[in-house]
Amino acid sequence: MDELKNIEHQDATVRILLAHLGAAMIATGQAAHEIEAELVEVADRLGYPQLQVAVSPTGLILSLCSGDPATYESVVAPVRLDQASEVHRIRQQLIRRKMTPDDALALLSTLRARPVRYSVWLARLAWVMISLGIALILQPGWANAALVIVCSVVVYGLMAVGNQARVLAYLLPTVAAFVVTIIVFVAAEFEWIEGPLRTILPPLAPLLPGALIVTGLSELAAGHMQSGTSRLSYGVVQLGLFAVGLIAATSLLNVPAEMMVNVRVDNIGWWAAPVGLLLIAVGICLMESIELSLVPWVLLVLLMAFGAQLSGQTLGSAAIGGFFGAIAASLCASLVEQIRPESARLVLFLPAFWLLVPGSLGLIGVTTLVADPGRAIETGLEVATVICAIALGLLIGSSVGLALRDPQG
Repeated sequence: MDELKNIEHQDATVRILLAHLGAAMIATGQAAHEIEAELVEVADRLGYPQLQVAVSPTGLILSLCSGDPATYESVVAPVRLDQASEVHRIRQQLIRRKMTPDDALALLSTLRARPVRYSVWLARLAWVMISLGIALILQPGWANAALVIVCSVVVYGLMAVGNQARVLAYLLPTVAAFVVTIIVFVAAEFEWIEGPLRTILPPLAPLLPGALIVTGLSELAAGHMQSGTSRLSYGVVQLGLFAVGLIAATSLLNVPAEMMVNVRVDNIGWWAAPVGLLLIAVGICLMESIELSLVPWVLLVLLMAFGAQLSGQTLGSAAIGGFFGAIAASLCASLVEQIRPESARLVLFLPAFWLLVPGSLGLIGVTTLVADPGRAIETGLEVATVICAIALGLLIGSSVGLALRDPQG
């Protein structure tokens, strides 16, 4: 009888552990099909090779064996990248049998209580650094970069107010896009800047659902229909909320169609892109509480993604550039994880989404549809092609990385 109780207790502990681990992995933004595969691997190492698991963007349900009791665990909110790195470490320790289920469960239960590594003012500075870094790549003009700094401070202030007011938190995409668009187009009206449409994007880029949309498409491509459809639908709705704010502001100002053209300004010089990449890498580490020792590795992934994207655009089109960039970022992150097992691939790879800017492309596309309805089909197809190319590149890069990690798999 005591032995039976011990077995039941062990089964319950492992089931709860896997549920908490899976929920934490969902909170990191990882694709559902990858989470299911990695949970099956952990369960197998713990002696439960018949794990049944179904993952969605908001929770998961699992059973140690078909017909056994099942557990559901919901996901409250996303986690920071330093917390995502801890989730990766726990999973690795479980696979290597260097951590007991009880110890792992104890660490996961305190995961969200982990304090931030850097002070609040550094996190604020990081937001400005990331926005400026994206501006130096997307719209490298002196006046544009200065205006992006101002707008990024405004967006951060709106986020801070949104944390205290639930209504503003729900409407943050629309309100942020509206306010930034007003500031940028007023500056353009006074001829302080050129290329206002691209100048709007950098302060909003960290909020845009580019990673969400591409992850949803990759899940659909992997056959995970429910998760992929829900994630993609949510991302498109969020993108629509940004577009509503942008279009409302341009309508209020009666902005002429010629000012809403996708024009790139470049009067800083060749060094704008390298400095931009460095600012993005350092800014992400500060904002997400990542150890600064990881900055060179994050920067390496960004450089590989940027180089591949630029080469693809030079050889073909934006879609080819996005395809090559996604492959390079995903594959490079996987290789770094093999060299440094303590470095989570997801932590190294996610910053590349802001570089590939699929969300920015989508926002440009939606705005262009309104400014020039005659090109609706052409513009829509161009944006959809680029985002699908990035998703396909991500899927291929992840598959190759998995094959290199486990040649027998």
